[in-house]
Amino acid sequence: MTKWEYQVAPIPLHNEALMLNNFGQDGWELVTIQTNAQGGLVAFLKRSVEA
Repeated sequence: MTKWEYQVAPIPLHNEALMLNNFGQDGWELVTIQTNAQGGLVAFLKRSVEA
């Protein structure tokens, strides 16, 4: 069975792609992205945990 770890991270509005690409290089997969109450972006990411 695959086990997952999760991360919630604010994403700067001026550099979204660079930030998400950095997460991707570290093995994180974007699950969803939402706008917070202040109008900023928050990314929800996951990656599998090595056994």
